[in-house]
Amino acid sequence: MNAPAIDWHARAAALRIDGRILIDGQRRDAASGQAFDCVSPIAGRVLGSVARGAQADVDAAVASARRAFDDARWAGKPPAARKRVLQRFAEAILAARDELALLETLDMGKPIQFSLAVDVPSAARCIAWYAEAVDKIYDEIAPTPANALALITREPVGVIGAIVPWNYPMIMAAWKLGPALAAGNSVVLKPSEKSPLTALRLAELALQAGLPPGVFNVVPGYGHEAGEALALHMDVDAIGFTGSTRTGRRMLEYAGRSNLKRVFNELGGKSAFIVFDDCGEVARAARTAADSIFFNQGQSCNAPSRVLVHERVADEFMAVVAAQVPNWPPADPLAPATTLGALVDEGQMRTVLGYIESGVAEGARCAAGGRQVRAETGGFYVEPTVFDGVAPTMKIAREEIFGPVLSVIRFKTETEALRIANDSPYGLQASVWSDNIHRAHRVARALRAGTVHVNQYDEDDITVPFGGYKQSGNGRDKSLHAFDKVTELKTTWLRINPRGD
Repeated sequence: MNAPAIDWHARAAALRIDGRILIDGQRRDAASGQAFDCVSPIAGRVLGSVARGAQADVDAAVASARRAFDDARWAGKPPAARKRVLQRFAEAILAARDELALLETLDMGKPIQFSLAVDVPSAARCIAWYAEAVDKIYDEIAPTPANALALITREPVGVIGAIVPWNYPMIMAAWKLGPALAAGNSVVLKPSEKSPLTALRLAELALQAGLPPGVFNVVPGYGHEAGEALALHMDVDAIGFTGSTRTGRRMLEYAGRSNLKRVFNELGGKSAFIVFDDCGEVARAARTAADSIFFNQGQSCNAPSRVLVHERVADEFMAVVAAQVPNWPPADPLAPATTLGALVDEGQMRTVLGYIESGVAEGARCAAGGRQVRAETGGFYVEPTVFDGVAPTMKIAREEIFGPVLSVIRFKTETEALRIANDSPYGLQASVWSDNIHRAHRVARALRAGTVHVNQYDEDDITVPFGGYKQSGNGRDKSLHAFDKVTELKTTWLRINPRGD
């Protein structure tokens, strides 16, 4: 027998939000007593009050994390013991699936079906994977002369500040938490003020799973207050930041102004999606591009917002993309069938609409969408939008829009396509569509991007690194490579006495 359908609106109405800070295993109000409204973009409803963390709260959280690290309540546990706790944490995330999915959807407007099917299981999978990895990473012995022994060991960095964005709050938090906690670090997490709710709940679930108090602290608040205080803190050893390139620059400045803490930035993107005329599946390429740019309302740093199509197949490509637009109607995110929900807030909606106006003003042809819709709900919705005839110099071709807007650029030659694709300050992801294996490899090697997809897009797994070239950031989230960010390498030299007994 099928389980009865969940009435998500009823659950949302009954939900009670606890927006207080979590430090040293305890909930508390901000030291200032200040708070801000958490507003759902679905209909502009205030979900509850969230503590407005600032310098004093960050100081308390960092002090708690430092005590936890220094007394080795977590870092001193054997890897197998840390693994068991993190496994229970992952299981707790899955057990709280409905609650976390509802919080995620209410907080940032994504459809409930995707919160359930993508965000919650992806976060749990990340924590579980790093739990399994932690007791399978070996240290090294260097090939030194016979009279010496050099041991190379990994040690936790110490206190890590994690600042995560609003578009995938749970997944981004898990990408930072998984390797950091597995390696034995303590963490202070600053979620976006636009979507803080699941981060606070994750911290409670971690405590219930057995993570010692003080090891994982959460301070919600504004970036210019709590985020800046965390990045400038003299007792934070590393910052893991995901967000805009503009703020990523500030993270590096803050490190220079404080203790030269290591900074790992995962920043913006303007990913090029290149379709050549020898692609035998132009229709699949078009469907893939549409699905990838409209998913999560286009609020993905790796969204293929720059599509380069050879002029011989461009009309076919555009026809298929236009046919996909009706599959993504903006609708109620709490309805199980909805595929495209609300943008995160009014400011983001105005930004997206401004880019659409810019595209029209600069001469691109708006082939589909382009308008705000569902304004009567009080929420923030924009139609899926497709531009054709885009020039590489236009704002919509160069700047990150972070909305459901696809820009199609037509090209004539492989050389031209590569020049356009690489002529960007970003280098996060790219895609090549061609049935010519030589061209596919040639172009993939020439593209300056952290991930290059061939004849597909958005394939993803925790086992592969995620990050970019150029102003898309440095370092990598996911995979075993993420341990490089949260560990120090120590060399220990031993002199071996050559005289035997």
